[in-house]
Amino acid sequence: MTLKRSLAAIIALSLAASPAPIFAQGLGLNASDGEAFLKAIKDDDANKAVELAGQPGARVVNYRGYSGETPLNIVLRKRELDWVGFLLTRGADPNIADGKGDIPLTIAAEIGFEEAAAQLIRRGARIDGVNRRGETALAVAVQQRQPRMVEQLLKAGANPDKGDHVTGYTPRDYAKRDTRNPQLLKLIETIKPAGKKAVTGPKIN
Repeated sequence: MTLKRSLAAIIALSLAASPAPIFAQGLGLNASDGEAFLKAIKDDDANKAVELAGQPGARVVNYRGYSGETPLNIVLRKRELDWVGFLLTRGADPNIADGKGDIPLTIAAEIGFEEAAAQLIRRGARIDGVNRRGETALAVAVQQRQPRMVEQLLKAGANPDKGDHVTGYTPRDYAKRDTRNPQLLKLIETIKPAGKKAVTGPKIN
């Protein structure tokens, strides 16, 4: 069994063993456990991570370390989908920013991690949540030229006309400026949120 499959198996067994409680970020977090949990995540030590997350009253899944790192943002940058699912199921808040001001959904958008973005949205990630620069995931996806992510976010209801804090540009503005990739603007102009139909004119009986 490969390391990746071993990690996935351990995580899957831990989730199947008992219903996972939903932990909110709050007071009383043991910093030493939090740092140990971050280390376990970085080292792909699933056994230790499962042990720490399963302790009564544990809040390690929402711990922000001395370095500013958070468990969810670490595994997103590593593109570890099994870990993303494990943390979200254990109650990781999909809207907590790390020390750099990055939130999970903007990280997923930056690297084109569509599968993780879908899980984050299902678990309550704010579709128009912003990073420290005021950029939404859609703005980041447009700037990074991630058309599949742009499509996914638009279908989920992302606002293409929300400006950032630094330039004031919106996702639509960034798409217009990127003349080498006209498909980005076309996606913004044509895709409607799932469940909503484009208005095509008056209905004539």
